[in-house]
Amino acid sequence: MRVAITREISAQMARCELTFQNRQPLDLEVARSQHRRYVACLAALGCSVLRLPEEPELPDSVFVEDTAVVLEETAVITRPGAESRRPETAAVAQALRPYRPLIFIEPPGTMDGGDVLCMGRRIFVGLSRRSNESAVLQLRRRLAPYGYTVTGVRVQHCLHLKSAVTEVADNTLLINRDWVDGDVFAPARLIDVDPREPGAANALRIGQTVLFPKAFPATRKHLEAQRVQLRLVDVSEIAKAEGGVTCCSLIFPT
Repeated sequence: MRVAITREISAQMARCELTFQNRQPLDLEVARSQHRRYVACLAALGCSVLRLPEEPELPDSVFVEDTAVVLEETAVITRPGAESRRPETAAVAQALRPYRPLIFIEPPGTMDGGDVLCMGRRIFVGLSRRSNESAVLQLRRRLAPYGYTVTGVRVQHCLHLKSAVTEVADNTLLINRDWVDGDVFAPARLIDVDPREPGAANALRIGQTVLFPKAFPATRKHLEAQRVQLRLVDVSEIAKAEGGVTCCSLIFPT
């Protein structure tokens, strides 16, 4: 059984933090409709969905992925790089307590869960505008007893590591190599995004199926050619808040 933690979209989503995108008009009802369909996909793929209530005063709070990293042995509660987002972690920590013992990233460390890519016992952390070396060192120290390695990875031109690379099959990554160095992930097999779709690397693997945005048809063809099983979702309005398909859930086995 997999649990998927989600959170309803804040009424203040239009005031979200933006780093690499210009602010655009955001239709809250369309975003909420897209989010409902996204959550329905999680349920259809076998997840038991735990829906946290809206946090009206926290514009980015739908992006629950950034608040925690859930591993087999423990859950890491992050310290988001944007100060406005740090209150988001409290409710997620409370929701995770029944499932995992918790550890916490402490100052001066900052880390967004969107910067953390887990491949078995190998963990990669994006060194971005949101996550720093202190957090990498803390994570490495705290997870070493469980046999994990933690590697910091430089990212550029995008918000998070998982804006640039995500796992789409066993030992197989979808990647934009202009945003992150693919050699870091050797010996993983790499599938490149279509150069016309630089933002297409964010995909969410659930079992043998990958949730993938409808907005990237050229990259979709690359994935289908590699026999990756896709389920398409429309997150175009959510993307205006620099969100993607990984951002809106925390998924882990019970």
